[in-house]
Order: sequence, then C-alpha cells, then structure tokens
Amino acid sequence: MPLLPLSSIAASDLNGIRLVATDMDGTLTTAERFTPALLQTLEQLAAANIHVLIVTGRSAGWVSGLVHYLPIWGAIAENGGLVYTQPSAAETLLVDIADIAAHRQALAAVFQRLQTQFSHLQAAQDNRFRLTDWTFDVQGLAVDEIEHLSHLCQAWGWGFTYSNVQCHIKRRSQDKAVGLLQVLRQHFSHYTPDQIVTVGDSPNDESLFDPLHFPHSVGVANVLTYRDRLAHQPAYVTTAAAGEGFRELAQRLLAIA
Repeated sequence: MPLLPLSSIAASDLNGIRLVATDMDGTLTTAERFTPALLQTLEQLAAANIHVLIVTGRSAGWVSGLVHYLPIWGAIAENGGLVYTQPSAAETLLVDIADIAAHRQALAAVFQRLQTQFSHLQAAQDNRFRLTDWTFDVQGLAVDEIEHLSHLCQAWGWGFTYSNVQCHIKRRSQDKAVGLLQVLRQHFSHYTPDQIVTVGDSPNDESLFDPLHFPHSVGVANVLTYRDRLAHQPAYVTTAAAGEGFRELAQRLLAIA
C-alpha cells in the first residue's frame, strides 16, 4: 500500500492525540544531534499537555540521563527492555530477567558465537551501560549479512533487530511495541489507541507501526530507506527527514491543541 503523506491526515484524527511515543536516533535527532528547534518543540508539546515518551534502542545508561534533562514524560530504553519515568527518573524493567549478570553473560556468548561466522563484527561501546540486550555496530554490514545474523539468532532462541545505528541481540519477546503497551497499561490506561501517535524511522521501529495496536503511526521521511524491509509500515510519512520530520508532525499537533 502507498504510504500517505502526513499532510493528508485529517485534523480530527490528530485533535485527540495526548501522547507521542517516538523513536530517538534518526527520528528526533538530526545529524546525530538534538537541534535547538527540536528542544523548543519538545517544550511546546509539554506546555500543550501532549506527553512525549521516547522509545529507543539506546542503552539504560544513556536513557536514564536523557530523562533528567529533556522535557519529556519518560523514555523506554533497549527496545522495550526498561523504562525511566518522571519526576524521579525511576527505572522499571519491562522484561522478566531474574539475574541480570547471568543474562548479560548469555548475550555476550551469543555475540561471540556470531563472531565465529562474522569475524568483522564490532561490539558497540555502550554495552557496559546496558542491562537487557547486547549491541554491535551496523555500519559496514550488507543487507544479506543482517538477514543471516537475524536467522542465526532466531535459530539459537534469541531475538534480533537493528536500526540505523546498531544491531541488537535480545529476548524474542522484547520489542518496542511490547514495552510500550506495558507502559500504556500501567500509566495511560485512560487513553484509547486513537489518543496515541507512534513515530519512527527504521526496522527496530517496525512494531510501532502495527495498526492492530497503533492506528496513528508516522514515519519520518528517512523511513523510506527501509520500506521494503518492514512487515508493518507507518500509516503516514512526513515530507522532512529525521528531527525536522518529527517537528513537522509536532507542529500539526500544536496547531490544533
């Protein structure tokens, strides 16, 4: 199905939006940075009582700091692994892991096993800040290599996903939608799906585009790079890419708030 431009969404469909659940890298960021305009937009959304919940693959260590400094409701880290919420930036696991240390040893063993077939894989520097998944650099990997890595992880009983930044080894049941739905049940049970919009740009955002759970989903323009690799595609796509695409959506929400 053709992706509809964001400009075609009816104002009535946006009028009731109270929560924006958004990816970070390549969706909020522009050239790997938060721009002053993006920060101002987040402030404006907060002032309009539209909550922003970041849903990212970034590590627990990175995300716990972001929640302290950004004007957002909270952030889900590690592709649904855990959530940090305001005002205390408290940490809550979203996956059932009895022994974090043993879990991380098992993840490291899977990565080492992958390296026996792909010796050029490089562990990401942020693994020391992670709790629920293991990451390695996506840069330099061909599409067929990524697909092979995914098949291997699945065959060994693990989940796999990737973004424009990293590849992630994780539990099979761990993904952004599962984590987000858990947070919605715990903190936003009074919201209907029509009051939530999900935003993303890459394959690890695919579950956020599932219309069964999220009828209002938006891809920033750079999502088109991965269009042929997504089982679930966003309902709408912005004209602008990355952070400017997010701002395109935000300005429409603010105009009718």
